[in-house]
Amino acid sequence: MKHKLISEAHSSCNLSRMVKAFVCTLLWVAVAFAAPGALWAQKPATLPPDPETPRLDLLPANLQPQRIQMHRTTALQMADAQEYVICPDDDLSVDVLDVPELTKSYRVSPTGILTVPLLSKPVQAVGLTLAQLAQRLEEQLQAEGMVSHPHVTIQVKESRLHQIAIAGAVKKPQMYELYGKTTILDALAQAEGLADDAGNTAIITRGDVATRLAELEQANGTNPASGLSNAAIVTVDLKRLLEDGDVTQNFQLYPGDRISVQRAGIFYVVGAVNKPGGFILKDDRQQMTVLKALALSEYTKTTAAPKRTIIVRQAPKAPGGTLDIPVELDKILQGRAKDRVLLANDILFIPESSGKIALHRAAEAAAQGATLLFYRVP
Repeated sequence: MKHKLISEAHSSCNLSRMVKAFVCTLLWVAVAFAAPGALWAQKPATLPPDPETPRLDLLPANLQPQRIQMHRTTALQMADAQEYVICPDDDLSVDVLDVPELTKSYRVSPTGILTVPLLSKPVQAVGLTLAQLAQRLEEQLQAEGMVSHPHVTIQVKESRLHQIAIAGAVKKPQMYELYGKTTILDALAQAEGLADDAGNTAIITRGDVATRLAELEQANGTNPASGLSNAAIVTVDLKRLLEDGDVTQNFQLYPGDRISVQRAGIFYVVGAVNKPGGFILKDDRQQMTVLKALALSEYTKTTAAPKRTIIVRQAPKAPGGTLDIPVELDKILQGRAKDRVLLANDILFIPESSGKIALHRAAEAAAQGATLLFYRVP
């Protein structure tokens, strides 16, 4: 009986050990499969790397932030006080230091004067620069005993008339904004240069600002500015300006001025020449002669009748009429007659000789007949 109990106890222990072992195995399996999931669940999501700080210093100079901001500044705000010329109807911001009663916006009248409260008389403003007007206001404030040591600064708030026009024989004729000192060379550069058919003359038609400035300077007895002695129209010699570098021809421009570049004259060579057509007379003062025109048209044909050459020229006293001027081309070619001068719109006509044409055709027919006869000979 004792042995039976001991045997049953051993069986029960074995069974208990097997159950414990099975349970432990299940627990290890559960831990083995659950642990990666728990770790994965606890692992933070992968974040994208922080973007690098933009290297603004690597941008081109014209795209730097400060440059972009400067481009947003209006041309009026960048107007140079030493060069900006005041026009009628300009809206000016006048700042008188420590005098708030005078610090405000003023509009220049259509007649060109600026009326400032507390001053006994208005100030002539048109034609002056911002710095010159500020100096005049300072002098008048001091002269009237209102401010012992005045300090005036002026800025432009709005302007409607600060434009010049350039037209005629230029590559880009149009209106241009004018806010500083500008010369005829500056205007030509803005118009992208002269056109191919440009002549050697430009006409400046002065506007209201230049006219008022010239009148003011003459009234004050001062020397007029360059080109303002003839305020209405100024003639510019482009050859002297562009080729010779003559600075006396580089006239200063003022708001409202108009520049017209004259087109060069054209002359024509027609008739029995190898290259008939119209040719540009680049320089009106450089004489274009019959021999030069003949060279441009690549000389005469063999059928030309040089003795009957004429120049067809517009009659100066008969609108629409013409004059036929005989030209002894054969003698000119031989050096026995003086070369003739051609003017703009002249037509050099070199006719063909009917006799030479007939002889030429006969020679061609004879040449063709001889060729056929040669090929027919057995």
